Amino acid sequence: MTTDRLWRVRKDHTWIDAHVQEREGAVEVRYFYDGEPIFSQHWPTRELALTDAAARLHSLQRAGWTTHW
Repeated sequence: MTTDRLWRVRKDHTWIDAHVQEREGAVEVRYFYDGEPIFSQHWPTRELALTDAAARLHSLQRAGWTTHW
């Protein structure tokens, strides 16, 4: 079981991370605000998980957050 960071966005010295973790039969995407977990969501496939995480990233970018690795 591995956890990979999908993306990080920054705004005003604050950051939000999205991490993906695959488990048997499910994929979990976890979101962190300044390193603290804020919520997670489970998906049946990696494709669905990545699609939702990408949509959340685009929404944050429209709100003025910038990508940062």
